[in-house]
Amino acid sequence: MTRRLVLALDQGTTSSRAILFDDGGRPVATAQREFPQHTPSPGVVEHDPEDIWSSQVDCARDVLAELGPGDAVMAVGITNQRETALLWDRDTGRPVAPAIVWQSRVSAPICERMKAEGLEATVRSRTGLLLDPYFSATKIVHLFESRPGLAERCRRGEVLFGTVDSFLIWRLTGGRVHATDRTNASRTLLYDLAEGGWSDELCGLFGVPRRMLPEIRPSSGSFGQTDAAVLGVALPILGCAGDQQAAAYAHGCEEPGDAKNTYGTGAFLLFATGIEPVASRHGLLATPACDDGTGRRFMLEGSVFVAGAVVQWLRDGLGIIDRAADVGPLAASVPDSGGVVLVPALAGLGTPDWDPRARGLMIGLTRGTGRGHIARAALEGIAASVADVVTSMEADAGRSLTHLRVDGGASGCDLLLQLQADLLGVRVDRPAVLETTALGVAMLAGRACGLFDSPDATASARRIERSFEPSIDAAARRGKLAVWRDAVGRSKAWARD
Repeated sequence: MTRRLVLALDQGTTSSRAILFDDGGRPVATAQREFPQHTPSPGVVEHDPEDIWSSQVDCARDVLAELGPGDAVMAVGITNQRETALLWDRDTGRPVAPAIVWQSRVSAPICERMKAEGLEATVRSRTGLLLDPYFSATKIVHLFESRPGLAERCRRGEVLFGTVDSFLIWRLTGGRVHATDRTNASRTLLYDLAEGGWSDELCGLFGVPRRMLPEIRPSSGSFGQTDAAVLGVALPILGCAGDQQAAAYAHGCEEPGDAKNTYGTGAFLLFATGIEPVASRHGLLATPACDDGTGRRFMLEGSVFVAGAVVQWLRDGLGIIDRAADVGPLAASVPDSGGVVLVPALAGLGTPDWDPRARGLMIGLTRGTGRGHIARAALEGIAASVADVVTSMEADAGRSLTHLRVDGGASGCDLLLQLQADLLGVRVDRPAVLETTALGVAMLAGRACGLFDSPDATASARRIERSFEPSIDAAARRGKLAVWRDAVGRSKAWARD
């Protein structure tokens, strides 16, 4: 029987993956390749663009090799780590510098200089973002200032810029298409959020020539066709989106109040706000949702720096569990945390506190404290950190969360999701397909070729595996969160020079 499939290319920070999805949103073949991380000095993180390319193409070839005689790949979708900046030669396609990864703080001095020049308010009002090394434009400035002659080559049109999606599209199409979508463009500090396009003012502020930037296209639509010499077959590229927005699309976060959280190393939340961007008063980012042709939508984004990483710390630092999956059963071995609160500020605090000097704190220890209490306090700390971000989002958006959709590795822990439902006071939904980043871009690509354009097909792809309902009342919830905020306050400003 013929299967109609979509190939999702999921290019992440530490690995590349390729997944074939059928028209019901079910993964039928998967391949994954890790690639090297380069840290030439403290705070600097780089990738070799050729490693990104080879790992992603190898994964694509691996899953395509599993096709049966009646299978038909209808489209390709690309999702990616977002703010990482790449520059390559227009004629040869070869990179002219390492990829500067979103995690890298190499452009921090540039950000400080621009803040001192009074430019932060302009950047924030135009982009919805912070003037921070996290984003792409200051990485470009760093490359211009550290590599003689590069800026002039860019002004002459010899060198192109893109986030990872653009680089892959350029290579996959044999240099015929230089394009991105708005979810990726909006993370560069060069995109005017309200106007919906590249900003001449912002390009001038950062000294980035417009001619090196990719064309912005809808997230669901044509990005050219793969060169048959690359994958062995010419396939239409019909979807493109940054990883977090792709996951939100897979969850169906479209109406104001819809939200998703990804429990990874950190926790990444997106909260739908409607047809106009919302200026945050709580350190959140304003960002566009995927453009699937149904109109412009916007979201608020917030980050918890340490989520799953605290479970890794229990395993590798304290040695109280052998595997990350052991944390749930250990935490469930006790009825509560025994008064222990663990604030997982191992890398400072993100939203809403934004305190880089905060440090992890465990308080409430007694002679009766055991491993189970610490494990449960760690899960409660993750859930409470997420609840803080949701509270900020509700305050900025002026509306309450309806329910929370979740994904990521730690979302497989039932106890964590029950604790999350208790602290939020809303239902938490776990989908049947946890590979939501890849599924989201597969749905975008499939929509453009008629594969996911019906309500039934969309509902099948977004089916829920289990829901978790709150099990405590509002008074108990308020009490738990008050104790949590007391502990957070005690963790702040701890690190000293």
